[in-house]
Parts: sequence; structure tokens; C-alpha cells
Amino acid sequence: MTLGILVVDDEPDVAELFKQRFRAELRNGQVAFHFATSAEQALESLASGLTPETFLVLSDINMPGMSGLDLLQRLRAQSPDVPVIMVTAYGDIENRRRALDIGATDLVTKPVDFVELKKMVNSIIAQTQAA
Repeated sequence: MTLGILVVDDEPDVAELFKQRFRAELRNGQVAFHFATSAEQALESLASGLTPETFLVLSDINMPGMSGLDLLQRLRAQSPDVPVIMVTAYGDIENRRRALDIGATDLVTKPVDFVELKKMVNSIIAQTQAA
């Protein structure tokens, strides 16, 4: 089974960074990435359907327009079971508390520790396969 991951971040180099860091997982079909450069674009992509179906969302918190926290609230209302990991350059206690209160699965700070992120992704894959 392939885990679809939607990465939402307004930084232009994020897509290449994730493809590079998850090269082996992409090659063996463990994950498939979808990318959105805004929360609005992410909602449009989710509404139109992504293949494979998205089972994990990684979203930046601070983006122009709709923030990642606003996106998280919308996702919780529409798809309460989809794991959402928030990514932020600001790992302050307030952002962490607010993200977790809204329903984030976890929160990671930039620069992203990809070893730790892969552990989180693998845990979600294991939970998905067990269900």
C-alpha cells in the first residue's frame, strides 16, 4: 500500500527537498507526494481527489492567505481521521499548543529533521496497514 502525502508549504524548494529526502521510499512505492503552495490550493486538491488517496497532510503553519492552522481546522471538520503534522519555523509553545488543541497529530520545526519525520511517517503507515 502506498501512503499518499500532501505537503502544503509556500516555499518553492520544498517539493524538491521532500523528493530528495524520501527518494528510497518513493522508489519502492511506500509513499507518493502531492504538493500545494497554499492552504487554498490544498483544499482544492483534496476536493478534486488525489491518487493515491491522501492519508497524511504535512502543512506549514505560516503561509500567506489562509494559515496552516486555519487549514487544520477545515481538515478536522471535513476529515477528522486524516493525520496532520504541522511544520513551522516557529516552534514556540503557543503555536504548538494551538496546533495540538485544534487536532494536529504532531508538530515539527524547521529545519525539518527528516530522520524524525520519517519515523512519524512510518508510524502512520504501520497504523494504516493495521487498520
